[in-house]
Amino acid sequence: MLSWALIFFIIAIIAGALGFFGIAGTAAWVAKVLFVVFLIMFVISLVAGRRPRV
Repeated sequence: MLSWALIFFIIAIIAGALGFFGIAGTAAWVAKVLFVVFLIMFVISLVAGRRPRV
């Protein structure tokens, strides 16, 4: 998930540098959404992994 966010971030930077601002904005938005989803899943996995052993 984090790798996809980084890929879209790089696409956004390249598209912005070349003047494709519509594509750059969309790619940046997708990168932000993927990064937030990654953070939420990371926190859930940390909480779920700390269960006491029975």
